[in-house]
Amino acid sequence: MDVDTFIRTRERALDYLNTLEEVFVFDGFAGWEAESRIAVRVICGRAYHALFMHNMLIRPTPQELKAFTPDMTIINAGAFPCNRYATGMTSSTTVAMNLKHRELVILGTQYAGEMKKGVFSMMHYLMPLCGVLSLHAGCNIGTDGDVSLFFGLSGTGKTTLSTDPARRLIGDDEHCWGHAGVFNIEGGCYAKCIDLSPTLEPEIYSAVRFGAVVENVVFTRSTRQVDYADSSLTENTRAAYPIEHIDNAKIPCVGPHPANLILLCCDAFGVLPPVSRLTTAQAMYHFVSGYTAKVAGTEEGVTEPQATFSACFGGAFLIMHPYQYAALLAEKMHRHKTQAWLVNTGWTGGRYGVGHRMKLRHTRAIVDAIHSGALAEQEPINTPVFNLKVPQECPGVPAEVLLPANQWADPVEFMATLTDLGRMFEENFDKFREGGGMVDQSLMHEMLDASPKWRDVA
Repeated sequence: MDVDTFIRTRERALDYLNTLEEVFVFDGFAGWEAESRIAVRVICGRAYHALFMHNMLIRPTPQELKAFTPDMTIINAGAFPCNRYATGMTSSTTVAMNLKHRELVILGTQYAGEMKKGVFSMMHYLMPLCGVLSLHAGCNIGTDGDVSLFFGLSGTGKTTLSTDPARRLIGDDEHCWGHAGVFNIEGGCYAKCIDLSPTLEPEIYSAVRFGAVVENVVFTRSTRQVDYADSSLTENTRAAYPIEHIDNAKIPCVGPHPANLILLCCDAFGVLPPVSRLTTAQAMYHFVSGYTAKVAGTEEGVTEPQATFSACFGGAFLIMHPYQYAALLAEKMHRHKTQAWLVNTGWTGGRYGVGHRMKLRHTRAIVDAIHSGALAEQEPINTPVFNLKVPQECPGVPAEVLLPANQWADPVEFMATLTDLGRMFEENFDKFREGGGMVDQSLMHEMLDASPKWRDVA
């Protein structure tokens, strides 16, 4: 979008807001670390949008409000369409950001998540400029002060696994890894709530109470009781609530440098192991690849999982070349001796439609074993193609589950599927092969050496 079109779009949004009897304004912060946080002003035409951002941003104290000066402004006129005949427009919806003036303008969509992700995109621009790594990740901290970061796209279990009753929650979705440690960007959580139950996800279930915003759900109007199992509107039902609604949240939402990075994927092909230990080069490779499956309900038209790649597990929000974020990740991992893991929460025993989804209790047991150190202490088994180091045993998980080949009825079909996935990884990574001048050549070659060797078995 050229600057002139942005200015016209901005004026259209302001003209619409000026026709309303009421306009809602909320001032809040993004980033719990005082040295890195930005002040965000939200101007919108719906109370719903103001309440949503009240939950998702960090709420200022009365004293902070007196001296509040915005570093970024969101102008949300989502109930009014953009001019679809303007230069570069392809529909009646636009979400436009001006980095120079730090403004976000929304027209033609009332999806509240656009504001949250707009702030996230701005942080992806500002933070790397000062050596701080912005990450699409959940985060929690153990009783010994050990921090884990959970990378992953929607549907991989990032919110579910980072919200752990045995560990304090720092945040569920957006974080930065700075000079003093990690900090949450947000003041709330935005959880998928399809099939939400007090048995499987008690912390999230109890967090959805007065003050929370629920979206796309079906409920009984007389009692306001939500039917979380009802997907008649969409699979993408959501709840936005202040982080204080999580009983064991760590306030302020900051922590020391992470001990573990857990890269979550939802493998629809059923060939990746439920857990494997990664070298730094492998961590960079899988971080840049951002492999998972599009899960039903997250995107319109997706009714079953589809293999997809999203750079740094958040390609839609990146402002700079993915290697710039990967190089920062490698530098911080080396400096703080952080261990990376690849955890597959997707399918086993066959591809989608044949096998079954990993059991949540097994994934939780794996994450517990990562935190206890049980998986790091044993000699691993190397797998073909991806050369992943898989532990031989894990408390609470049957040994045969750890190696996906053991779960397939046909070993020949398993190898063919594994090889095909390796080929897809390579085809996706071709666009990053040259490095874009963003990383040292030796670092780039180290990362490429960590790629799947599918030709060796093809």
